[in-house]
Amino acid sequence: MPRIFVLLALIFALSPAMTNAAPYHFVYNDNCNKAYHQCLAMNFEEGRATLIKELVADPYNLMATYLADYEDFIVLMLNSDAKEYADRKHNMDSRLALLEKGDEKSPWFKFCRAGIYLHWTIVHLRFGEYYSAASMFKKSYSLLKENEKLFPEFEYNLTFAGIEESVVGSLPNNYKWIASVFGMSGSIKDGMDKLGQFLKTHNDNQPLRRETQFYYVYTGFYFSSKQKEIWNYVNGPDFADNSNLLNAIVKTFVGLDYNKSEEVQKVLKQAQANKNFNSYPYLQYQHGVALLTSLDSGCTYYFNEFLKRNKSELHVKDAWQKLAYYYWMTDRKDKAESCRANITRGGSSQTDVDRQAQRFAETDVWPNPKLLQARMLLEGGYYNRAFDVLAAMGKGERLPASDMAEYYYRLGRVYEESGEHDKAIEYYRYAVKAGAGRKEQYAARAALHIGKVFESMGQKAKAESAYEEALSLPDHDFQNSIDMQAKAGLNRLKG
Repeated sequence: MPRIFVLLALIFALSPAMTNAAPYHFVYNDNCNKAYHQCLAMNFEEGRATLIKELVADPYNLMATYLADYEDFIVLMLNSDAKEYADRKHNMDSRLALLEKGDEKSPWFKFCRAGIYLHWTIVHLRFGEYYSAASMFKKSYSLLKENEKLFPEFEYNLTFAGIEESVVGSLPNNYKWIASVFGMSGSIKDGMDKLGQFLKTHNDNQPLRRETQFYYVYTGFYFSSKQKEIWNYVNGPDFADNSNLLNAIVKTFVGLDYNKSEEVQKVLKQAQANKNFNSYPYLQYQHGVALLTSLDSGCTYYFNEFLKRNKSELHVKDAWQKLAYYYWMTDRKDKAESCRANITRGGSSQTDVDRQAQRFAETDVWPNPKLLQARMLLEGGYYNRAFDVLAAMGKGERLPASDMAEYYYRLGRVYEESGEHDKAIEYYRYAVKAGAGRKEQYAARAALHIGKVFESMGQKAKAESAYEEALSLPDHDFQNSIDMQAKAGLNRLKG
């Protein structure tokens, strides 16, 4: 695949009329706007063609160099293919070197480099290169702060400042000293406000609005506890076109985490009409998850398609575990055992879900099939069906101690989603008591949800106490994810 910066070099070589004295510049014109939206819709072939057209017309327009970075950023983040990463990772340095030839008096000079460092921060995190990611984030943050001082009226600073200040603001108190040492500060609220301000004052014919929407969704949903607001936002006019793959991906991520599996299934079915859909196996995995949470047998097809097409090490163990769970719930024990055996044969343990799958494979313990059904139905948003399963268990099934915390936690979730806060808190407290000191996640997750319920009721002191309790329960499944959410909750409460 040709790289844009290589093409630029060839254009120079083949154009003797050009001289080295020609100034590099940043111009966001119609070609750039078209390429930007093509790339942010994941139509990369068309985006490349438009950027080539722009470079032929104006080889010194560094905006095209910056925009070329979006393909690497999005593809590597979604596919997480180590070979593709090895092929593409040198592009970052090449683009940065070219951008440094730009006009230092332009507000885009530092800004574009800050953007590339931010993109590759996310890529390095995806590949587990945390030290490199931290270094790149610091460089992006510093360049942006310098740009804000030099060009305080440059409104595009808001978009990267919004997401970066939110990230810094989400750091737990015991890590804030690190940010302070590196001169970084921020708050989730200030970051969210900047993103919102930018979106209100810009339209799609101007740079970066589309990207800012994604940062706004992520910050609002995961940092600001505005799940309902964000779900409504991604179902509004700006995300209406489900044939746009990035729209579909954003809705899928938010929908699965907001227990909207039925809606996610519809989104992904529409997205399959996109010619590039099969280039991203992770979408097959997500479709499998959406079907699994409705106990639909079609999930097995999509998980197997993911495992067949996927070239990443991520989510492999988890996909095998989910297949094992489906067969276990449907009383096909031989198939379930076969899938569990495959968990240890491939994939990495980088993510929480993969680590949990690996631990599951290393035991001979299977979950209670009825509790497993209730869990899946809850995760899909099928609360009435989940309650029916749990109620039937409560009438006639005696559970071992290892399952009691989960049983109480699942009932708490049903009541929370039904708006019965007092009952939700009651059952969550039962779960904390039954699960404290165990490796399973349910005590910590129940404490986390107690915090969320109290926060939604405006009872800040009780919410803070519950979040602290969630953090005090160490050495359990999904610890990174639960701790991050509890810390984010504390940061919200403390402003």
